[in-house]
Amino acid sequence: MEWRNLYRGMLMGITDLIPGISGGTIAVMLGIYERLLAAISGFFSKNWKRQIGFLIPLAVGMGSALLIFSRLIKYLLEHHYEPTQFFFIGLVIGVLPLLLRQSQARKNFRPGHVILLVLSGLLVASLAFFNADKSGLPIDDRSALTLLGLFFSGWLASMAMLLPGISGSFVLLIIGVYPTAINALSSLDFLLIAVIGAGVMIGFVVSSKAIRALLTHHANLTYALMIGMIMGSVAVMYPGFAGETSTILLSVLTFVLGIAVTLLFSLRKKA
Repeated sequence: MEWRNLYRGMLMGITDLIPGISGGTIAVMLGIYERLLAAISGFFSKNWKRQIGFLIPLAVGMGSALLIFSRLIKYLLEHHYEPTQFFFIGLVIGVLPLLLRQSQARKNFRPGHVILLVLSGLLVASLAFFNADKSGLPIDDRSALTLLGLFFSGWLASMAMLLPGISGSFVLLIIGVYPTAINALSSLDFLLIAVIGAGVMIGFVVSSKAIRALLTHHANLTYALMIGMIMGSVAVMYPGFAGETSTILLSVLTFVLGIAVTLLFSLRKKA
């Protein structure tokens, strides 16, 4: 068992609670992104036993973070929104040098890759114009049709979770399911957790195979796409300022802290 995946899973789980930042971005920061894709896509193959030691601690860490920190994240987003968002913006920006170095962008990127990078960035940034309501009421209906809709919502969100730059939570926010998901976690509504979670798990398997195939056969194209999406996600997460000096100073501090955390992990990975 790779027990250090417990803390990695917790970091990914915490970020997956935040509308705007992707767990895939954190996996890149931690240096386990391609290993994660291989483990998820290989779990339902004849070599599934090889993946258990990697996936179980990661899943336990993610599940624990979702249950333990859902109330804390809800509180931070409601009462300290700007500093919280700027911390995660710092994390995201800190990932970019790692990806540029990993992809050898200067050597490998052609004009077509740069165009794709810009277009993917603009596409993700355009999500900032969706006026999704974070304080919407959770869904109370438990009909079969509603549960089916929540299942496919989890599936759709999981595809975004694995892509660096696109947040699964933000996808849930856009389609109106985020309040239901965060309320289910904070109140331990096991039925809704199971329904949405099942959609997430199946979506992980399907998405991981597709992304892994792209990285194998079209690495430069895929890296350009991911780097563009990560750049665009900064616009989605940017919270603006309330105008209070204390909030601005705290936001600057958390932004620098976020960059420092990412660079620390990057330096450890490089070493």
